[in-house]
Amino acid sequence: MYGKPGIAMAIKPRVFVTVRKSRVAHHAKSPYIDSCFDEMGVKGSVYVNSQLPSSSGLGSSAAVTVATLSAINDEFGKKHSLEEIANMAFAIEKKVQKGRASPTDTSVSAFGGLVFIKGTARRRLAPYNFQMVIGNTLVSHNTSKMVEMVADLKKKDAEICDPVLEAIGAVTLSAMHHFNNPHQMGKLMNMNHALLEVLGVGHPALSKLVIAARSAGAYGAKLTGAGGGGCMVALCPKHLKSRVAGAIEACDARAFITTIDTDGVRKEKDV
Repeated sequence: MYGKPGIAMAIKPRVFVTVRKSRVAHHAKSPYIDSCFDEMGVKGSVYVNSQLPSSSGLGSSAAVTVATLSAINDEFGKKHSLEEIANMAFAIEKKVQKGRASPTDTSVSAFGGLVFIKGTARRRLAPYNFQMVIGNTLVSHNTSKMVEMVADLKKKDAEICDPVLEAIGAVTLSAMHHFNNPHQMGKLMNMNHALLEVLGVGHPALSKLVIAARSAGAYGAKLTGAGGGGCMVALCPKHLKSRVAGAIEACDARAFITTIDTDGVRKEKDV
C-alpha cells in the first residue's frame, strides 16, 4: 500500500472454480464473481470449491477472482494472457473494495511462487521452501474497513503513520537479502507484526496466536492480510511445525501446515 514494497507468496491450499456456458446469467452472491462475468461480457454458470477460509487474510477473494476469470477465459476461448488476467482481477478487487485494493494478492494468485510488489510493478522472485504454519483466529474481518482505518490514521497523524509505513517498507527490502536465513527472517516478521500493530490493524486473538507460535519454537510470526482478525503466519523449523500448530490450536484457533506453491492459476483435469 502507498507505494511501499511488499512480498507475497502462494501457499498450497487452492480455490477450484468451474464455469460453463449458459444462456441465462447465474448470479453467484459474490460481487467478485459477478464482476468477472461482467468484465468478460459473457453469461454462464459457476461452481466454487474453496480450501481457503473467506475473510481471513489469506487472499481468498483474489484467488476466487483470478480462478473465475481464468475459467471464463478457457470456457469461452477468450485468449487473455496471464498478465491480462492478473490486471483484470486487480481492477475487479479495486472496484469491489471501493478503490482500496492492492495488486499483491491477485498477482500471487495468478503467477504463484514469491512475488515482489512495488506500486503497480511486480517481479517474481526465486522460490524458497519456507516451512510455515497458518493460524486462523476464526475472527472474521473486513479488509475495506481495515484499509480505511489506516487511511484515516495517515490523514490525521501523518507524522506518526508515515515513518511506520517507511519502516515496513524497509523490513520488506531487508527480508529479500535473508531468505536463506530463517532466524533473521523470523526477527523481521516479528518487527513487521509490531509495526502493523502500531497502525491499529492488530487484534487480541491474533496477538495470542503470534505469541503462542513464538513460544512453541517458531522463528517468527506475524498477522497476514488486512488484520483485525483473520489469520497469522509462523515461520518454523521443520521439526517443530506440528508443535507450533498444536500451540495455535490450543488457543481455540485452527492451524494448518503449508509451504510455497510455485504454480499460480492452472487448468485442472476434470474432477
